[in-house]
Amino acid sequence: MIRFLIIGLLFYIGYRFIISLTSAKKPLTKPAGSRDPGEETYRDPVCGVYVSEEDAVIGRHDGQRHYFCSMNCLEKYREQLDHSSPS
Repeated sequence: MIRFLIIGLLFYIGYRFIISLTSAKKPLTKPAGSRDPGEETYRDPVCGVYVSEEDAVIGRHDGQRHYFCSMNCLEKYREQLDHSSPS
């Protein structure tokens, strides 16, 4: 009786192993640097890098949204606004 259980278990393990080798695996996450074809990108006004809304640091000025690649670019943009605005 135990012999049949062991043989059955070995067949089941072999079956699951073969199925795992033949089934197509889908990646769980998107590879770095890839984006959806329909995903909109925005140009950073400071350094010119294109960034998606998901990855962007968003700043507002005069009711408009501006998209930046990093906080450094956002701070540089704010400094430019401070220097260009009349005191």
